Amino acid sequence: MSEPVEKYTAIVMQPHVEVATDRAGIESNLKRALDLVDFGVGYFWEVPVRLAVFPEYFLQGVTTPGKGEHGLEEFMKKAISFEDDAVQALIAKCREYGMYIAGGGLVEKTAEFPDRWFNTAFILGPGGVELVYRKYNVPASIGLGTSPHDMWDEYKAAFGTDIKDLFPVLDTPIGKLGCMTCHDGATPEVSRALGFNGVEVICHPVALQEFEGVSEPWDFWMFSRRTRAHDNMAYLLGSNWGTVDYKYYPKAFCSGNSFAIDYTGMVMRHAPYPEEQVLAAVIDIEALREHRTRINHNMWVDVRTEAFRQIYESPIYPPNLFPSGNPPKNLAHKMTGAYASMDAMYERGQFVMPFDKRGMKHSELLKSRIADAQGRGALRKD
Repeated sequence: MSEPVEKYTAIVMQPHVEVATDRAGIESNLKRALDLVDFGVGYFWEVPVRLAVFPEYFLQGVTTPGKGEHGLEEFMKKAISFEDDAVQALIAKCREYGMYIAGGGLVEKTAEFPDRWFNTAFILGPGGVELVYRKYNVPASIGLGTSPHDMWDEYKAAFGTDIKDLFPVLDTPIGKLGCMTCHDGATPEVSRALGFNGVEVICHPVALQEFEGVSEPWDFWMFSRRTRAHDNMAYLLGSNWGTVDYKYYPKAFCSGNSFAIDYTGMVMRHAPYPEEQVLAAVIDIEALREHRTRINHNMWVDVRTEAFRQIYESPIYPPNLFPSGNPPKNLAHKMTGAYASMDAMYERGQFVMPFDKRGMKHSELLKSRIADAQGRGALRKD
């Protein structure tokens, strides 16, 4: 019989982030991240820290529509691989403390597909790079990184598209760890795939804007992620930016509200403000495993798949939109993926156009809105 998993502390990092344009910006973010790990490990010393979760883009930052929007060229200038010195410094910190560090939004360049970047989450540990997850649900309107779905056939040949390839779970001495990134948590599928693969702790890095319902009264971030934890009977550690330096952003653009949620969906810790913070929660994997032995209110025991297959039989958002030679160049280019998916939902009667737009195809409406925004300088046009 294996040894029980000892209780440990997980720290959820809510750092100040600089939107980097060069190496100096990456180094500044890295230094702050390492200092915050040192603080967390020292302050929460009684139950040892074994896991830290950083937010999306915590090393490089990200841009959104408007005058500050970066295109492909600007992102590729700050893209790095897992061999980079910044990643190696984080691995050294893991080895120093015998811990794991999860983070997201690495603007990752790969040898396999050098003409674009991936929004990549990771888990680093004493053994080095121990898990790599490339964000699957990149929003159509925000997020220039390539999803594996955007080049499905080529990605399959290079990295595989089995559910365990796309949504990996790492079996460690502190439990089974997995990652999902920001918009992945807005719908149930990615967390469900992680649950299918046995995840016990979901590391959830985000760069979630106040516009997306981070705070009350909407509070979409909290209620949807409590649901993801509850549905899969897994801890969920959600890490958002504290504050940001970028001349086109308000300081509280991604307004904190990081949290730790337990395997029943209850909130353990919460930082309900946009400021730098380190949260700590004690993780009890053995209690989670005991909870999962019970069939009453067990969110997996009653899964009955047959009736729901039709939802997924036909593509909604089309695959292979951005193959080699055609990476997403800017956000307007990336939004073309929504043409087919929106038209399909209206054509089958799932959605109904408002009265004043009856007879229009949604793709034509979206094209006109994009063109108007470009004309006003609100969206980049290359």
